[in-house]
Amino acid sequence: VQLQASGGGLVQAGGSLRLSCAASGRTFGTYAMGWFRQAPGKEREFVAGISKDGRSTSYAASVKGRFTIPRDSAELTKYLQMNSLKPEDSALYYCAARDGNAIFQSPSRYPYWGQGTQVTVSS
Repeated sequence: VQLQASGGGLVQAGGSLRLSCAASGRTFGTYAMGWFRQAPGKEREFVAGISKDGRSTSYAASVKGRFTIPRDSAELTKYLQMNSLKPEDSALYYCAARDGNAIFQSPSRYPYWGQGTQVTVSS
């Protein structure tokens, strides 16, 4: 599967962005999907994920209550709705997919990656 992330940009603190991850080749109905981010000088970290069957979601503690993966999105596109953004959310955001239903927080469990989309939150 090929993944294409988009939707990043510059936003003021407290604002919102919605990132999109479009899949080609196979639909998201056959993959678990994760969102990750990487800030300069830091390791890539898990942000949010949704299981293949769409029944389960998982969020990093730092974004819980602010970020959401809508469960009713189309099979070819998944989203990350980001609200109440903070400057510390600034990073390059990636979408990733893995065969199987489970969500994992380790980037190494995801063989398929899209290119990153930059999110910058100004204070």
